Amino acid sequence: MKQESTEQTKEEGAERREVSAPVREYEHTMPARQTAVVVGGSSGIGRETALRLIAKGYRVYNISRTPFKGERVKTISADAAVEGEIGRAVTKAGEEAGAIDLLVYSAGFSMAAPIEYAKSGDYRYLFEVNYFGAVEALRAAAPFLKRRGGRAVFVGSLGGALPIPYDSFYSSSKAALELFARGADLEFRPHGVRVSALLPGGTATDFTYSRRVYGEEESLGYAPSVKKASAALANMEQGGMNPSLVANAVIRLAERKNPPTVSAVGGKNSILMAAGRVLPMRVTDWFIKKRFNQR
Repeated sequence: MKQESTEQTKEEGAERREVSAPVREYEHTMPARQTAVVVGGSSGIGRETALRLIAKGYRVYNISRTPFKGERVKTISADAAVEGEIGRAVTKAGEEAGAIDLLVYSAGFSMAAPIEYAKSGDYRYLFEVNYFGAVEALRAAAPFLKRRGGRAVFVGSLGGALPIPYDSFYSSSKAALELFARGADLEFRPHGVRVSALLPGGTATDFTYSRRVYGEEESLGYAPSVKKASAALANMEQGGMNPSLVANAVIRLAERKNPPTVSAVGGKNSILMAAGRVLPMRVTDWFIKKRFNQR
């Protein structure tokens, strides 16, 4: 009986080792490679960021409605405007990779429309994509980021520091995103996680051509001003910086030991951001009206 008991104990021990071995192997091997999740990585700044992260050896997941063109990035399909989809996609990436070292939120939507006639469906959609999607992504990524002291970078806009005429919903959503990043950084810093907002100025991407611009019938008496403002904005973007410069700034920010919570991209934009905070509003408003051809 004693011999049978001893043999049974050995067999049970062997079974326990067989079951536990894959877990030990998973815990040992998966975290060795850094993982980045880029929301909105199929185009523009997000795509440039994903490409540079690949070059640096990251395992990269793209979360967007449109697949990433290239085999080295895995796309998890999700729509930022649909409640729960971004969170589920981020969780799926984190569980598959074992951790998330970097979350980049680069999804965005813009509309040129007069406040008086803007459709609620349009501006609610804008906030879902620009703001609430980022909230959902960070909440889902938080448990994974805390495992290894990860980073989260929200791609905001200089338009969140200085308002854009007839793109007020976009400006306000980016201003909200900036303050959310500051509050989140205060909460997550004790857990080793840093959260930052990066504010680029005009950037030459296809984002310009996907903007929802209200026409004459929708804008009514505001139509001439909407047309001038949207044309000026398009020129600033297409004559602005290359998205690769913004992508490099995202990565530099993520890799800093003590990153600033909010920063602009480039010296000129840093000056504009600072000016918007210290100059009287009547001065900055006059400057903005000039830039966007407003009376």
